[in-house]
Parts: sequence; structure tokens; C-alpha cells
Amino acid sequence: MFQFNHKYSKCYDKMPRVSYDAKGKLCPVLSRAVKSVPCAALALWCAEPATQSYAEETRTVIHVGHTRAPKNRQETSASHGSPTKTEQHKAAQGDRPQQQVAATSGKGEAVTVHAAFNSARARIAPNLGAVAYRMGQAQINTTPGGENASFNQVLLRMPGVVMDSFGEEHVRGEHGGLTYRINGVLLPEGLNGFGQELDTRIIESVTLMTGTLPAQFGFRTAGIVDVTAKSGKSLNNREISLYGGSYNTFNPSFQVGGTKGQWEYFISGAFNRNAIGIENPTPAFRATHDVTEQGKAFGYASYRFDDTSRLSLLTSVSNANFEIPNAAGLPKLYDIHGVGDVQSQYLNDRQNEQNYYVVLSYQKTGAKLNYQISPYFRYGAINYSPDPVRDMVFQGVAEKEINNFTTGGLQLDASYDAVKTHTIRFGVMGQYTSEGLWTRTDVLPVDAAGAQTSIHPVTINDNTGNWAVEAGAYLQDEWKVLKGVTLNYGVRYDRFESSFDHEGQASPRANLVWEINPTTTVHFGYSRYFAPPTAQYVGQATLLKFANSTNAPDNFNATPTRVERSNYFDIGLSHRFPQGLSITVDGFYKQAKNLGDLGQFGRAVILTPFSYRTGKVYGAEFGGNYHYKGLTVFGNFSFVNTAAKDVNSAQYQFPTDELNYIKNHAIKLDHEGEFTSSAGISYGWAGNKAYVDYLYGYGLRSGFANTGKQPSYHVINIGYEHIFRNVHPLKGLKLRGDVTNLFDERYQLRNGSGLGVFMSQYGQRRAGYLTTVLQF
Repeated sequence: MFQFNHKYSKCYDKMPRVSYDAKGKLCPVLSRAVKSVPCAALALWCAEPATQSYAEETRTVIHVGHTRAPKNRQETSASHGSPTKTEQHKAAQGDRPQQQVAATSGKGEAVTVHAAFNSARARIAPNLGAVAYRMGQAQINTTPGGENASFNQVLLRMPGVVMDSFGEEHVRGEHGGLTYRINGVLLPEGLNGFGQELDTRIIESVTLMTGTLPAQFGFRTAGIVDVTAKSGKSLNNREISLYGGSYNTFNPSFQVGGTKGQWEYFISGAFNRNAIGIENPTPAFRATHDVTEQGKAFGYASYRFDDTSRLSLLTSVSNANFEIPNAAGLPKLYDIHGVGDVQSQYLNDRQNEQNYYVVLSYQKTGAKLNYQISPYFRYGAINYSPDPVRDMVFQGVAEKEINNFTTGGLQLDASYDAVKTHTIRFGVMGQYTSEGLWTRTDVLPVDAAGAQTSIHPVTINDNTGNWAVEAGAYLQDEWKVLKGVTLNYGVRYDRFESSFDHEGQASPRANLVWEINPTTTVHFGYSRYFAPPTAQYVGQATLLKFANSTNAPDNFNATPTRVERSNYFDIGLSHRFPQGLSITVDGFYKQAKNLGDLGQFGRAVILTPFSYRTGKVYGAEFGGNYHYKGLTVFGNFSFVNTAAKDVNSAQYQFPTDELNYIKNHAIKLDHEGEFTSSAGISYGWAGNKAYVDYLYGYGLRSGFANTGKQPSYHVINIGYEHIFRNVHPLKGLKLRGDVTNLFDERYQLRNGSGLGVFMSQYGQRRAGYLTTVLQF
């Protein structure tokens, strides 16, 4: 154990709680109570005194490079009134994560070792030249609703993220394609429903990595959403919260965490009931038939065997029920035996979503070799129940549908410090997915012209399924070529074997990062990507069952969706100005074969994959943030342009005239979101915090072959909170108020037209919410 060196005691109160030595190694610094302070860390801090106050140093800034030991970039707690805004970095070496070191006697050493584990894990899978935007708890707290906000609302405050219906978000012109990780471990892809299974309450920080990703990231490469679950000091907290307000929102929750000996644990749970589960199909304030009830629970536990190894367990459960909202006045299209006059506002379609996963991780750190091995398991299901009478009257089809996924896999990642200028990283992953689809569909007979020939529905049963194996291996080298210049290069090989496709590819990756000076960094990268579709395929045999019925497609062409193969280029710059201002500018270009997409092709909100023969996506992003004392300002702006040609899979989902048009014309992708922006300002003082938040979007497509465009929208949100400290018998009492869509703008996200778009959807009208949090 390191002993406190009084030679540096005069610098003690000025140093950060975590620092790095001259070689970039983590140097945890504890309070004098536990007397374990690395002399190297103290010497470094005293030799290079901070030019700003400690309070300013703890706020998030852009940091890059590897040639000098970075000062600690630690998020300030909300009580200090200094919220963190998006951290944007093009890192030559992996980001050193937020560290929170307890100063309490008896627990400090365990928490410090935990911080060292997190730093080692970050070195196993760092950004390595990819574009990374990070948000900590303080910025999440200035998102409308704070920890009660849905997870997609957090991501929407990052550059390049476009808002869509069903809680979807699109990153850099991609529909889906996101990889979710918790504590560095892959979460297997679930079904494409609209439930927000990740709970914002579990997050200590979240990083969105995009651009030219290093070789350790494969398959879903539109972006890596890397969540660090609460740990360390943040575990020593117990909360009970009640969030409620407009749309009959009732959202109680709890959080419990702690440390005991070698153990750490965190448990959270929440229940949410409201009357706006899905976007309203009309501009009215209150939707018809739109109640949702959602329950979520998350658990984390870790056991530290010694200072170099630990075992962690993550578990999550979510169950959500949704009513599918209705629009009044739909015309009656079909006559059904025994059914008289019915009205569309009384449709009673419902959907249930369930997701369960468990991840077990063993981590080992050494002087040169660090590795983490993680088996995981996931099960998800969507159960759609139609209104058997009204659905037949208004659309001629009533389909009961159950779609489920089961995935099991193993992931191994490792890093090895070969020599001073080279760090080798390598790993493997493999997973097996089984998909099942059961449908019971009531249809009506029709003639060759599509006219109804009987008033008696016919029931068609179908039970199909698919399987898929995804496996990959990678090897890469972080080479410090010169002072301030790092080349990260590598290769991965991926294989996709399924019931409908068999493909593989070797994919080179390279990123060059040049730290021009301590405040300016530029980067350029290239990545070859291999992105398989989800294990969903409906064959021609199923389609033929619906011939001469109201559910018959325009054509019976059911070509399987193939793996998307693409070349991706990214170039960007980041700069830190004096007095707390940081900016990033980034541009990207993607050229793809078998460009993947998703669409909703029925009232059941289950997204189905399809692809275009060729496509391209390009655009640019700008991000900036400014911090001064309790004031934080951030702003992001993004532009994206897309083009795709020739639908070459799942053609039965589209009318023949659209297919012919797209075969000969390059069209826009429906989720393009041409321009998008987010911004905010917050100020904290003496236990108070106030914020103003802004979202803008323009360009989601509509109409025949996506030739139309949705109008723009501007949404302003405001909020205020106050924390009362040491309110006996509580540690704290937090009161908060939020108003979303302050000026009650009526804006339409979707008008029900466009490729893979099924229904009209409007954004939420003005709403007010109150939060009470009891801290124990």
C-alpha cells in the first residue's frame, strides 16, 4: 500500500481525486484517512498545476491524445450546480472513465480499486479514433424528466441523433443498427418494438460512439451505445421517487445500492402508467385508446476476489403493455356477417413487450495483460392482439401475432501492452439466436381485382421461425508513431450463418489521430463494415397461403435480406478554447451494398428488415459546450443526406409501382432527418438548478417512394429543481418540476405515408410533471 508522502502535502488539497502518472497509468488518490496516495500522482499534479480552479476542472471537456497525462475530467454532482454537457472526444487512447472516489474511512480503498477496474476495462475497449459523445448523470439531470426520462430522450441530446416515432432514434442516417453495451458487455439485439427497456435510472454515464469504429466493434455499427451502470460512490445511496403529471402519468420508482466488504450491489425498479404510450395519430391533446403500463427492474452485483480480479452480474426485466391509439372517422371498407355499424375510435388493438437478459462477466487486470470474458443470455417477445371485428371492417385483416427471440452468446476482449509504443487488442464473440413467429390471421376472400367475394372471414394459421449464428474475431494495434500521433489499425473477420443466408467478410479498420497541440486534435479514419440483418424472414410458402385474400401482397417476391457491406470514412476536428468552451466538427461518408432498412407494414408495431441494392449516406455534425461556474450551455447541429436504389429483399411488402420506380431512381431513406439540432442552458446554485432545453428536426420523408418531406418542428422544455439537504430523518429531499413542449407546438412526425411507415403520428403536446425524491 502506498504511504502518504508529506513532501507533497502542500499540494494535497488542490489535486484531483484521481490522476494519472507520467506513463498514463491510473493513480487512484484517497483521502488521508486511508493514507494510500501514489507519490507519482502527487508529483505530477504539483509539477503541472491546473490553470483553472478545481471546480472548473471537474466539469466535462473535450480531451484527446496520449502523450501527456490528462487531468481528471470528473463530473460534478448535481448538488454543486455544475451539470455536465455532452463530452465529445476523438480519442487516440481510450477514454478514462469518470471516477468517483469515496473519502469515507473504511470504504475508500474498495471504491478506489473499483475505479481502477473501470479504467482497465476502458483500456480493453477504448474509442481508438472513433467519435464519442459522453453524457454523465449531471447532464441527464437536465434532460426533461431527469432520471424519469426515457432512454431515447437522453440520446436525442447528442449530435447526429434524429427523433422518430415509437421512441426510435436514428444515428447518422441509419435505421437501427445500434449496439447496446452495459459495462463493456454486448446486449444481444432484441425485437424492434417500441418499449424503452433500458432504464435511465441505472446510468452513471452513457457514451455514443460513431464514425470509423475500431476493430473490436462489429455487426451493428451505426453506433455503439455504451452504458456504464452506477457503481462506486454512487452506490451508497437509497432513493424513493414519485414522478407524475399530465396524461395521468403515475411513475413510482426506487433505487438501492451499497458496498459491503468485497461486494457491491445496485437494484432499481420502476412502474409507469400513462395515457400516451405511443404517439397520437391526431393533433388532439389527448389520444384515444393509448394507455400504457410498464414495469422495469435492474440488478447489478460484483464481487472482488482481489485487487486484480472481480466477477460481475447484470440482470434486467421489463414488461410493457400498450394500447394502439385510434383515429376517429375511418371509412368502413368491408362487410362482415353479423356486424352492423362500428366506429374506428373504439378499435381495441393491444401489444405486450417483454425483455429479459442476464450478463455474467469476469475481469482480470495485470501489469501488461487485461481481459474480460462475458457469457450472456437474452429473451424477448412481442404479443400483438387485434380487435377481431373492427379490424376486419376497417382493413380486412385481423392478425394475432407472437414474435419471440432467444439469444445466448460469449464475448472475450483483451489488451496487451507489448512495448512502450504498441498496445495490442484482440477478442472473439459468438452468439446464437432463435426466432419464432406464430400468426393467426382472419382474412376475407377476394377476386383477381381485389373485390370482396364473401362476408365470412377465413382463418389462416402459420408457424415459422429462423435461426442465426453471428461470430467474429479481431486483432488490432494502437501504435504511437510520434509524439502526438497515433495510428490505430486492425482487422476483424465476421461470419453470419442463418436459415436464410450464409456470408463472411474480413474488414480492415484504421484511424489516424494527430494531437496538434494540447487543445486541438484532428482525426481521419476508414472502416469496412459487415452488418447482418435481424433473424427475421418470411418465405414464399407463407405468402402463398394468403393468395386471393385481403392480406395478399401485390407480389410474392420474398428474396432474403442479405448482409450490408459498406465502406465508411470519417474526418473531424476538436478544439478546447480557454474559459471552458469546447467544439467538435465532424464529417462522414458511407457507401453500401445491400443497404439495410426497417419498416412497419401492419398495425402490429414490429419492424421488419429489408434492403436496397446500393446506397450512400453522408453528412456533418457540429457540437459545442461551454462551462463557467454554475452555468452550462451546449448546442449540437447535424446534417445528413441519403440515397438508395432498388429494393432487393422482402419485395412483397411494397406496391409494384413503387418497386419499379425505386429500381430506376435513387430515393431518400424514410428516416433521413435532413437537419436536426439540440441545445440547452442550465444554471445551478446552492442546491438549485434550472434549465431550458430545445429540440429541432426537419426532413423525415413521406409520400410515394419517399419523395415527400415532413415539416420542421421546434420543441422547448423547461425545468427547475431544489434539493433540501439533511432533512431529518432523510439525507435529502428533492423537488422538481418539468414542462415539456412549453409553447404547445402541434407537429407531425409521420403522416402515415412513406416506405415502411404505417400510421400518422404527432409529437406530444404541452405537459407538466412534478417529481419528489426521498434520499435515505
